[in-house]
Amino acid sequence: MSFNALTSKIMKTTLKIQNLKCGGCAQTIISKLNGLKGIQNVSVNTETNTVSFENELPNGVESATTLLAKLGYPVDGDANSIGKKAKSFVSCALGRMAKS
Repeated sequence: MSFNALTSKIMKTTLKIQNLKCGGCAQTIISKLNGLKGIQNVSVNTETNTVSFENELPNGVESATTLLAKLGYPVDGDANSIGKKAKSFVSCALGRMAKS
């Protein structure tokens, strides 16, 4: 048995985020977070403005929140500048195009 198999622990995390508008936003968030190392099973609930995922790395939540902010979806309570709001519209549009 490898060392990682002994120490790996998968944690489920749910974050309330800002600027989540629709399924296009959700599509972008899911595809981008699934691309992070150690992050899996990403789901987004547009009714509760939450994103849930499993992670197995100690810095998984930090990596996810950093990426979400870069996409324009900061965690609830974090700064939500006009720039982040604008980025969320771009991310939303990209997600809608990817769904088509």
